[in-house]
Amino acid sequence: MTTWFHSWRAAVRIARRDAWRSKGRSFLVLAMIALPILGVSAFQLTMRSSELTPAQQLERSLGAADAELRDAQISGVPLLQDPKGDQFTPVEDYSKSNKPWPDGPTDVRKVIPAGATVLTDTRGGAKLTTAHGLLQTQVRELKAADPIARGIMTLTEGRFPEKNDELAATTAFLKSSGLTIGSTLTARGFDREYRITGAYELPSELKTEQVNALPGAFLAPYGAAVEKAGIPAPDLTTTYLVKTSRAGGFTWNTVQEINKKGVLVTSRAVVLDPPADSEIPLYQREGGRPYERSAAGDAAALAAVGTIVGLAMLEICLLAGPAFAVGARRSRRQLGLVGANGGDRRHIRAIVLSGGLVIGAAAALVGTVLALLLTFVLRPLLEEYMGQRFGGFTIRPLELLGIAGLAVLTGLLSAIVPAVTASRQTVLASLTGRRGVRRSSRVLPVLGLIAVALGAVIALYGSVFTDQVLMVAGGSAIAELGVVALTPALVGLFGRGGRWLPLSPRLALRDAVRNRSRTAPAVAAVLAAVAGTVAVSTYAASRDAQGLNEYQPKLPYGAVAAIVTEEGGRDAPAVRDAVQRFFPVDLRVDVSRISVGKPGCDSWGGGQGCGRFEIVTPPANECPLWAPTKDGSDPSERFTPAERTKLRTEDWRCRGMEGEGVYVEGNMLIADAPILKVLGITDPGAAKALAEGKLVSFSAPQVDRKTHTVGIRLITDMEAYDKAAQDNKPLPGEVKSFPAYQVPGSPRSYGVQSILTPAAAKAAGLTTAPMGAYFTTDRLPSTEQRQRLDGEIAKLGSQVELTLEEGYVSKNSLVLLALTVFAGLVTIGAAGIATGLAQADAEADLKTLSAVGAPPRVRRTLSGFQCGVVAAMGVVLGSAAGVLPAVALRLTEEREAVRFYEQSVAEGWGGTEGPPVLPIVVPWETLAALLVAVPLGAALLAALVTRSRGALARRAAH
Repeated sequence: MTTWFHSWRAAVRIARRDAWRSKGRSFLVLAMIALPILGVSAFQLTMRSSELTPAQQLERSLGAADAELRDAQISGVPLLQDPKGDQFTPVEDYSKSNKPWPDGPTDVRKVIPAGATVLTDTRGGAKLTTAHGLLQTQVRELKAADPIARGIMTLTEGRFPEKNDELAATTAFLKSSGLTIGSTLTARGFDREYRITGAYELPSELKTEQVNALPGAFLAPYGAAVEKAGIPAPDLTTTYLVKTSRAGGFTWNTVQEINKKGVLVTSRAVVLDPPADSEIPLYQREGGRPYERSAAGDAAALAAVGTIVGLAMLEICLLAGPAFAVGARRSRRQLGLVGANGGDRRHIRAIVLSGGLVIGAAAALVGTVLALLLTFVLRPLLEEYMGQRFGGFTIRPLELLGIAGLAVLTGLLSAIVPAVTASRQTVLASLTGRRGVRRSSRVLPVLGLIAVALGAVIALYGSVFTDQVLMVAGGSAIAELGVVALTPALVGLFGRGGRWLPLSPRLALRDAVRNRSRTAPAVAAVLAAVAGTVAVSTYAASRDAQGLNEYQPKLPYGAVAAIVTEEGGRDAPAVRDAVQRFFPVDLRVDVSRISVGKPGCDSWGGGQGCGRFEIVTPPANECPLWAPTKDGSDPSERFTPAERTKLRTEDWRCRGMEGEGVYVEGNMLIADAPILKVLGITDPGAAKALAEGKLVSFSAPQVDRKTHTVGIRLITDMEAYDKAAQDNKPLPGEVKSFPAYQVPGSPRSYGVQSILTPAAAKAAGLTTAPMGAYFTTDRLPSTEQRQRLDGEIAKLGSQVELTLEEGYVSKNSLVLLALTVFAGLVTIGAAGIATGLAQADAEADLKTLSAVGAPPRVRRTLSGFQCGVVAAMGVVLGSAAGVLPAVALRLTEEREAVRFYEQSVAEGWGGTEGPPVLPIVVPWETLAALLVAVPLGAALLAALVTRSRGALARRAAH
């Protein structure tokens, strides 16, 4: 034991001294190992610090209250809830009866215990004036200065409001609005001014734009003002923060008693000490349990992470291994002296392995310390990026030690092959500098070939016969490891092509083949990096091709749609003018929508006094798969899968519209004939029909084939309509009929199913509201023009759905470029390491060439070709190896897509677009850059950094 300890201590001291002497090489290896450790450790610290304990979560949501009570909006019927109050369902199972789901408020104040202290927390929204215009903002009414609310809001400057004309604002709102403490603001359509007295932040919602007022100071008078102007008041939600004097707060029994009144409860006592699952009635109901990850899913995720970590460690080992080999080669005389003084192979291996141990330990220390420092220093930036304050700076030593242990393990694994190689040299060869001749292993290529075959079979089986992506990834990883094991043999095969090369590249290739122990790891490192790049690039290019095939334009190329759906389209005229002012508009067509109810109602109904409209489908035109049944059952269940498939693909009543488009209420536009030009409709009959006051339809099921009319139902009582629909009774609402013109064929109408002119709508007694406009442009707007328009719309504070059709735009171009650059850097680094080792081996030969009069450029030329040869071999092998996982993954996706398509067709809710096509595309531009540019760049870089002359020295005799 003592001998072993002393021998390893001496080996570590020697390795530490050698690492200090070769600072450049040591720093290179240390950086390769430390950078991943830095990233993983920083990620671990960030994630652990951002995790909140239940007590911290309650402080941010409840403050100092014992519970939060809120209306479940189910008309006060009894309910079942989970301990946190996130999930609930009525006690009565409405899915098994024909009763409608309860929908309505209840009075939460009736269940608040007597003597309890209560704070109301009400939220709504308003468009507030800012330094730039208007900004849609969340308005909150909570007495934040009350001790019960402490922890919900963190005051950063100033004070919370104390008067009814004061507000506090989040720092996010102040940043977006351009306002400061002391500024005044008001809301659109509101004549009261409020002064900002303080700035605060929501610890778990740092990016929320919110203002806070005293209860009753803003939302009620603002709602009354906008309703007076004919605009619906904003929806309000109110919760109650309750602090009781009773011991234990709100127990689980108390929570269940309150649930009987249709009120949800988030109790501090219950969350901190939840009841057993058997005591939670919600969990006893089918589907009531919360989602839990399966053991198989956890195992799959763990296997995926293990595979990624293993491949990353392999890459580092392949890159760092030749660097340790360089150190061992340059220290061979020192190692020979150790052997000459009684050291055996174990001691030689210990010295070289200690080099990996020293570098790995140093990398672990540097990476962990830097991660701690950077995470601590960058904590405010990380919190801003994640949108929440950390619960604390959480350090878990065991997890950090485990990550650091990976660095030490990586260093040791990187030094194993150089250690074994160095220990096999004889003392005489080490002292004289002779390298000797050693045959390559015959077992390793066989194992590599078996691994390639096994991995390919697993990957192809996973892609063709199963839907297991993990199996595809695992098989691809095994195959790549097999190719790495085959690298020495493949390098030998490359040597056979040297006879056709000129002198310098032939010498470089011959040197690489003869010294496979240093060439193979570098080639394998390049292979692994390039294989990953080619795999991801092939997959991304294939997804791009699929996206291009499946792309459905929302408008004709270059067309623009600006749609305003809120507040009765009040901002539509300003939005139309803004688009025309900032975009290169060729044609503008104003569009409107049918408005039912008060003038200020939003699209699709909703709100007091607001309704909606719908296109009436004649009973004869209803698709049998969707036509309502008398007993309320699913109509598609009456048909077999084959019948459903036939109806969905062949029956004109069941076929949907071609393509996508801009989504507007009822898929209907109130517009004049120029809208046809914007949509690219060239049928002259459509323009003629609009001129005659007819409705133009692009959907055959809308048009009654007997009367050639289209009916529009005006729904004013939404509750009565919903109840009649549920009871399968005649639907209420006035129906207005319009003579219709059915556009022949199936022209692409970009989501618009019917068009009616404003004159025809007015003549029929329909009320319309401005909705926006459609535009054509003579060219695509520039980035500057788009930014100016975005700024102008932001000043309006309006929610505008702006659509600019610019065709399919790939989102993977930057990814492919980044992958190419990454693979190029790894290739140059690995090839450079191999070139440095080659120069260390051939230094005596280069000195002899210089001594006999060889030109100085020989050293540069040979160095460049040595680097280029290694890079070229790695790139060629990596390109071939990277195609397999991409192809296998695409085949897996194709199986899933085909299965989903067949299921959708059989069940009668899809399939009209035809079977899916998933192409496999090779990214030739990326491959060209890897196969040509990267090896050439590596060769040129190596030639440039190599000195033309070396110091003359006596060559040792052999």
